[in-house]
Parts: sequence; C-alpha cells; structure tokens
Amino acid sequence: MIPFLDLQRQYAGIADELEEAVLTTLRSCGYILGEPVERFERDFAAYCGTAEAIALSSGTAALHLALLALDIGPGDEVITVPTTFVATVAAILYAGARPVMVDVDPDTLTMDPAAIEAAITPRTKAIMPVHFHGRLADMDGILSVARTHGLRVIEDAAQAHGARRNGTKAGAFGDLGCFSFYPGKNLGAAGEGGAVTTSDPDLAQKIRQLRDWGQTERYVHAMLGYNYRMDAIQGAVLGVKLKRIDAWNAARRNIANAYDSGLSPMLLKAFGPFGEDHACHVYAVFPSDREALRAGLTEDGVSTNIHYPYPVHLQPAYADLGYGPGRFPVAESYARHTLSLPLFPELSPGELSHVITATNRLVDRATHDRPSRKEYA
Repeated sequence: MIPFLDLQRQYAGIADELEEAVLTTLRSCGYILGEPVERFERDFAAYCGTAEAIALSSGTAALHLALLALDIGPGDEVITVPTTFVATVAAILYAGARPVMVDVDPDTLTMDPAAIEAAITPRTKAIMPVHFHGRLADMDGILSVARTHGLRVIEDAAQAHGARRNGTKAGAFGDLGCFSFYPGKNLGAAGEGGAVTTSDPDLAQKIRQLRDWGQTERYVHAMLGYNYRMDAIQGAVLGVKLKRIDAWNAARRNIANAYDSGLSPMLLKAFGPFGEDHACHVYAVFPSDREALRAGLTEDGVSTNIHYPYPVHLQPAYADLGYGPGRFPVAESYARHTLSLPLFPELSPGELSHVITATNRLVDRATHDRPSRKEYA
C-alpha cells in the first residue's frame, strides 16, 4: 500500500543525528524550554526573516497567544475563512472574540481580499488569513485592506513553512505569523509544537510572558498566563529538521508538479504549477464522485485523505456562529469534492507513477463529468 504520509522514511534518513540530539537533551536533564528551544527560536526566526520566533506547545497555542498579544478579546471581531482546520476559528473563540468568516477565492482556496471589506465592522480588530494547503494567501491584497482600516494581520501559516513570495516568507508578512509543528507538517516535531514569528519586540516579549504563566520572573505573575511552553526535546528535533526543510519542500514541489502535468485533464486538479509561494503541504484533486475515486484508489493500493470534509461553519460545534449551508459556496463546494493524494518528500518515482496511472485509469473509466471550476465561483 502506498502510504499517504510515511514519517518512518523521514526518520530513517536522519536517525543518527536526530537520536544524538534527543539523547543529548535527555542527558542534560533540562526538559522544558532551555538551550535547544532557544537555539531553534533563533534559527527559525532567521529562516523566516523575522526578528523573533517564540516556541510554543502547539500551533493552536500560537494562534491563541497571537490574539491575546494584540489585546483582542470579548466584543472584538476577527475576520478569517471557513476553509481551514478548526483550530483557526477555535483560537478566536478562546480569546473571547467573535470569528467573522469570508469565502475563499476559487482559484487559490485562500482568503479572497475582495470579500473582506463587506465583513469589516467597528468591532473588527484583525484579519487572520490561512495559507491553505501551503499556498500563500494574497498577502498584498489583504495587507492593503488592513492598512486602509487600521487592522492587524495574523498569518495562520501552519501549513506553509518556507513558502515565499518576492523574497518574503510565510510568517513575515503580517504583524504575527503562527506555525504548527504537528508531526505531519512540512516541518514536524516528535509530538506537538508551535511558534509565533514577529519583528515587533513588544509583541514577542508579551507572548514569551503569556506562554510561561504570565511570569516576569520566577513566581512573579504579572498577568493571567498559560502553560504553553515548548519542551526541550521538541526544540532539539526541530533544530535537526529545520536544516532540511528547503530540500524537503523542493521535493514536495517536484511531486506536486508531476501530478499537475501527469494527471488526466478530465480531473479538476490543485491549482498549479507550483513555485516557491507554495509549500505543497497538500495536493488535492476535485472529482465529482469523491468516494468512488477514493475507493478505487484504495483497491489499487493508494492511500488518500480529505482536507477537510466539512468547512468550519458547518461543524456542529460552531453552529451558533450563525452561518448556515449556502453561506460560503466556494468553501462548501470544495469540501464536498476534495481528495488529497500522497505527498511527502520520500515518495518514490515508482510510487508517484503508480498513483498517477491508477488515478487516470479510474477517471477515464468514470461516467461522471469533469467538475467545472465555475462550481467553485
């Protein structure tokens, strides 16, 4: 069976260095924050092109503290999108603010800047775009709206480590960038992890304080804080992997571009070709009959996934936000059709060829019509 993701292959390629970094950390008996985390913070900030990176316990913690650092809370509104993992919206609710959603652009599946203006109210404090599937959102358009209205911008860059446009990387466009290091991400820890990037020293200092129980010094708690610290082993693991992220992303782009050129024109595919502005975290196709294609690929020995089967506004836990079916047609249509194909740096040429051949054979046999891009408009 060709796996959707194979972390064992990644581990095998870096096992000696990874194990030495972890064992060194274990032998030090310094398990929370400490030198491995500080070193990773310096290196990750330099990599992203920001002055600061603050390592945290998860990507969700990063989103939560980014909002709190900007003093966003009850009575405030934050504009975001329904095409994302639920953590984006949950973090806004954790801060006590109200998520206000806008639809995504049908050609990129990222925030449509043209939709933002109509969503702005006197309570709007920030815009939170999502670099979905690893593709950078239209940051020029989003930042233009934000500057016009005096709004802050928080990038949800959980899927976009290393994506860049015109020399600027994900996490360096807005006031704050939020990353997840969940193991399956392009840059993944050996467990949970996250980070906030910023070039504002005051915001960085506040997030450092918030992640460690609001302490200004040991046992002096100046504000309500949280236990959102990164453990030292995750810092050590991420330090080893960070050196390889550009090579891994290049391999992902090669695979995505092979899909783009090799898959049947009868199949609506992810929106390529893929350059540096796309980290290629996910490669999706959009068949009319997702379940039939998925079942056929399983029979042919190909594992697939769905990112994500339901937009956030149609999830039961978020029904009280008041967005019903039909409110965001692009997001809803995408969610009905999306199917993610195997995409990881160690996918072999033979496996890639098999996925393309099997998918094309199933598409050619299918009786359904090719879905139209208009369906997402």
